[in-house]
Amino acid sequence: MSTVIKVNSNGSLRIEGDFEIVDPQGNKFNLNGRTSIALCRCGLSKNMPFCDAAHRGVFEHESVAFELPPPAPKP
Repeated sequence: MSTVIKVNSNGSLRIEGDFEIVDPQGNKFNLNGRTSIALCRCGLSKNMPFCDAAHRGVFEHESVAFELPPPAPKP
C-alpha cells in the first residue's frame, strides 16, 4: 500500500497508507494500528504533532496543488 498525504484546506495534513512517524531521536510513535492520522499545521493542537481540530475558525490556508521548481544541484 502506498502513502498518501492530503493537504486539507484550512486544516490538517491527512496521512493514509503505510507509514510510521518518528520523533527527532528516531523513536516511533505508537499509532496502535492506525492506517490514517491527521497532523497539525496550525500549531494550536494540544496533542502535537497530531491534529485535535483546534484550528477551526483560526487557521486559514486554501490548498491548491502546484509544481515545485527542480531541486538545486548538490555542491
